[in-house]
Amino acid sequence: MLFRQLEYFVALADEQHFARAAAACYVSQPALSEAIHKLERELDVSLIRRGHAFEGLTPEGERLVVWARRILADHDAMKQEVSSMQTGLTGRLRLGAIPAASTTVAGLIEAFAGSHPRVHIDLVADLSTSDIVRRVRRFELDAGLIYSDQTLTAGLDVVQLYLERHVLLVPAGFLPETQTSLSWADAAKLPLCLLEGSMHGRRIVDEALADLGIVAEPQVETDSIATLGALVDSGRWAGIIPRPWAQLWARPPATRLVELVDPVVRSEVGLVTNPGAPGSMVARAFVDCARGLASVGLGCAAEREPNEPEAWV
Repeated sequence: MLFRQLEYFVALADEQHFARAAAACYVSQPALSEAIHKLERELDVSLIRRGHAFEGLTPEGERLVVWARRILADHDAMKQEVSSMQTGLTGRLRLGAIPAASTTVAGLIEAFAGSHPRVHIDLVADLSTSDIVRRVRRFELDAGLIYSDQTLTAGLDVVQLYLERHVLLVPAGFLPETQTSLSWADAAKLPLCLLEGSMHGRRIVDEALADLGIVAEPQVETDSIATLGALVDSGRWAGIIPRPWAQLWARPPATRLVELVDPVVRSEVGLVTNPGAPGSMVARAFVDCARGLASVGLGCAAEREPNEPEAWV
């Protein structure tokens, strides 16, 4: 069995198309097909459902592609370990982040890259928590910033990074300048634009209002926090966004932030990794960096309740 065969098999599982998989591996389609045929003969099992075109993996293929991903991940980890002993940590870190953490992740990356300048970082910052967890389990991502959810992350390692609060973003003049906080119930009475319903950040809003017996009725919904900010900047709507995102974002000048109270709602954001041995040396180094920053702060101070311990963001 060759690593190349496993790479071609995983590429086909990802691309769901022989030609695209071959292009992704920089080989001809016949070469990719023959390598997978050889793998099937060696394992004495059919991995691919074939017709006039690719029709998916067989049940055996679905099971074995997980092993293939892990073998390739461990192979990469071994090469990283050998390389780091010679020249310092090198390799590639594949990182995912929920949209709400797309600004705070920049501080993590900056600190990590400063210590490990030879590591290349690939960041996808528009994934849901469930997408990130699925990709981490399948070794498609080395780590991801997620909303902590024990029902999704069983068997994975999660390091708590910070507690996120949501705030109200309003156009200047929407509320009296002296008003620095507003209850969730009063916020729900404003003309709102919110994240769309499938996003975790929206579910936080809906759950906070549901506890008060209120159903959010936004006129506009979007899957982009940046677009939500632009909508608020138009002067027609107010929006609810994560405070950490707002603190590092170039907020439109004609808007301001108002604290949401009664109740104060917090959500835990954590860093998830796959503990499968031996694991990526790059991922372990990134976790160590994140854990250190979470313990001492990242330089983005949160507004806290009296006697509340300091946390990153």
